[in-house]
Amino acid sequence: MTDYKKIYSTLYKLTIISLVMLIFCFITTDEIYSQGRAERDNPPIKERLFYGGNFGLQFGSVTDIDISPVIGIWLLPRVNVAAGPKYRYYKDPYSDGTGIFGGRAYTEFMVLQDLNNIIPLGLNFGFFLHAEYEILSLESSFWKYNHESGRILRNTGLAGIGMSQPIGRRSSINIMILWTLNDSFNDLMYDLYGSPEVRFSVIF
Repeated sequence: MTDYKKIYSTLYKLTIISLVMLIFCFITTDEIYSQGRAERDNPPIKERLFYGGNFGLQFGSVTDIDISPVIGIWLLPRVNVAAGPKYRYYKDPYSDGTGIFGGRAYTEFMVLQDLNNIIPLGLNFGFFLHAEYEILSLESSFWKYNHESGRILRNTGLAGIGMSQPIGRRSSINIMILWTLNDSFNDLMYDLYGSPEVRFSVIF
C-alpha cells in the first residue's frame, strides 16, 4: 500500500530545498554583477546618502495623513540604514481627530538588486528585507487608554519584505509588506497598524 504521507513529505522537502537553492543562485549571480559595478564605481559618502520617506493621504469619512521623511546612507552596496521623524493625523466621524508623532529608524538588506541580471526581461525590480523600530506619542483619551492620562509612549518593531522599482540613477519607488513584532498596541481601542501593514515610499 502506497504511503502518501511519506510521498507528500518528500515532495515538500524537495520543493523547499529547490527554492532555497534557486534563491541562493539568484543572490550569487547578482553578487557577481554587484562586485563588477563596485569595482567600476566606488561612490563617496555624499553620493551614498539618500532622502525620502512615506507620505500618505486619505480623505473622506476617515482622514488619515501620514508624513514620515527619512535621511539614510548606504553602508554597503546591499545594506542601508535610515531614520527620521514621523507625524500622523487621524480623524473619524466619531472623534475630533488626534495627532501622533515620534520617530523611527530602519535598516534594509537588498536580497536581489536587479531582477534583470538574473532574468533578462527588461524588468529592473529589486527585492529587500526591511526591519524597523518606532517610538510614537499618542493621546491617551483618543485611544481609550484609561490607565494613564495625557500622552502615552508606545513603541513597536516591524519587519517584512519589499520591492523596489528604480525611476532614476539614485531614486526609486518602494512598496513594503510589514508585520508587527510585538503587541505594544493591543491594549488600545483602535488598531494603529494593518495586518499586514502595506507602505509605499519614495527614495531619491
